[in-house]
Amino acid sequence: PPERKRFYQNVSISQGEGGFEINLDHRKLKTPHAKLFTVPSEALAIAVATEWDSQKDTIKFYTMHLTTLCNTALDNPTQRNKTQLIRAAVKFLETDTVCYRVEEPAALAELQKNEWDPIVTWAEKRYNVVIGSSTSILGPNIPASTKETFIMHLASYNMWALQGIEYVITQLKSLILSMGLIDRHITVEKAVLLSRLEEEYQIQRWGNVEWAHDYDLCELRARAAAGTLFVHLCSESSTVKHKLLQD
Repeated sequence: PPERKRFYQNVSISQGEGGFEINLDHRKLKTPHAKLFTVPSEALAIAVATEWDSQKDTIKFYTMHLTTLCNTALDNPTQRNKTQLIRAAVKFLETDTVCYRVEEPAALAELQKNEWDPIVTWAEKRYNVVIGSSTSILGPNIPASTKETFIMHLASYNMWALQGIEYVITQLKSLILSMGLIDRHITVEKAVLLSRLEEEYQIQRWGNVEWAHDYDLCELRARAAAGTLFVHLCSESSTVKHKLLQD
């Protein structure tokens, strides 16, 4: 549901047998499939609790990206295992935004080269792989060894983090940009800009519907940032110190 009247006053977290739980007054938060909403890290629980606490008179579920990601991880509605999640993420390499180039107009082709080449070069050096780019509608020919390297790298993440990684990839339409963002090589703003390069080029040339463009841009930044934060919080083994909670 897009919105619901806020039915609680206070939000808190508590530690249970399976991890950290979210309390809405005296009610335990549940997933859409009626499972107990339990997350693996204290920091993630605090972030989710903050989403619920920040809701005003109505609960706007479409703004609660971390809660949505946790629900997906807990319910696993598509019933995929770790191998399937990894292969779905790596498959994006075949259609990666930054690998598809245009030849015309020349100004856009140059913009893609100047903006996308550095991130591709970074990824090739970072993971010791060959990626390349192509102006063919078929896209670049990604070597099997490159795919296997990314499969092995992604296998180092747990199931929760992989759900977040796939979410970021889906937003940016790019495995390369997503890994650059998650590895802290580029910022959320930069990743989103690079993922929308052609659209931004057209807007600069022809103008835009201001409110629609601004909304889409902010929403994409919010989703990419939430997904990246989710990955980091699900990969973090240490708990947040109580002093930080008090501050």
